Amino acid sequence: MDAAKNRAGLTKNDYMGKPSTLCKGCGHDSITAAIIESYFQMGVKPHMVAKVSGIGCSSKTPTYFIDKGHGFNSVHGRMPAVATGAKIANHDLIMLGVSGDGDTASIGMGQFCHVMRRNVDMTYIIENNGTYGLTKGQFSATADQGAKAKKGTDNPYPVIDTCAMAIELGATFVGRSFSGDRKQVISLLKAALSHKGMALLDIISPCVTFNNHEGSTKSYTYCKTHDMPLHELGYVPAFDPIEVEIKEGEIRDIALHDGSHLTLKKLGSDYDPTNKMKAIMNLHEARQSKTLATGLLYFEKDQKDLAGILNVCDTPLSKLQQRDLVPSRETLAKVMAGYK
Repeated sequence: MDAAKNRAGLTKNDYMGKPSTLCKGCGHDSITAAIIESYFQMGVKPHMVAKVSGIGCSSKTPTYFIDKGHGFNSVHGRMPAVATGAKIANHDLIMLGVSGDGDTASIGMGQFCHVMRRNVDMTYIIENNGTYGLTKGQFSATADQGAKAKKGTDNPYPVIDTCAMAIELGATFVGRSFSGDRKQVISLLKAALSHKGMALLDIISPCVTFNNHEGSTKSYTYCKTHDMPLHELGYVPAFDPIEVEIKEGEIRDIALHDGSHLTLKKLGSDYDPTNKMKAIMNLHEARQSKTLATGLLYFEKDQKDLAGILNVCDTPLSKLQQRDLVPSRETLAKVMAGYK
């Protein structure tokens, strides 16, 4: 039987990469599988994808998906600068950045802050396990205060919440999920892919080697038992028939820039992802109650992305010819006259 093909005429194999060398059972590999599935479902053309990363276990994962895309493994913590430059040079590229909790919240914190406030049009995934896997299990800056390390020590420092920071700094799409919740991760990835602007996804991804024991707040068991979905997520692309199974609760429809829609099913709480103050408050309340709030935390559709702020021309800069870049004498004279 022939493999199923998507709207681009491609099979899922066209979105695969090299075999993973991560520890067996690593949450990062679950995220890789979700990326492959979501990009396949959306009919993304692999050669239009630019996948960038820094250093760390997380930054190895772009090797494991979309082999036919463009890839760049940058310096530790500097992925945002590379992604920003590549996106401005060619804004036709589908930019996907993969980072880790150390790569983002420690050495890369400065870069993280600026890529958020510039609202660069990209999907930024943090594969968050709260530990430094490559250097044998020290706490990272995203480890919760009081969490226990495998060797028994407690983390004495307050956590850096990357989602709360992203909302405060200007990101226009912020979500959090758990690598073990495949359905939610895929829905968030598909919505992030269609968003025009910075789409941050903080995905808790248990480290099976150093941070999956009792006392860890980033373990598989802890996330599974403390997960508090804000709503049931289902993403319906514009090119597919809209078929939503409604069981109970209110449905809220949010139109994205390209005309596609993000459908939110409200369960229990009346959560509004367009309210910035309530989104930040919800994250603080979840931290106080020791729950993991997952889903679409914040969404804003009216802000320009970086290319719009810089008034970049419609033609990607990388495709401009010399004749486009050299003004005529008449044009140059008009420009110079404006400085008199």
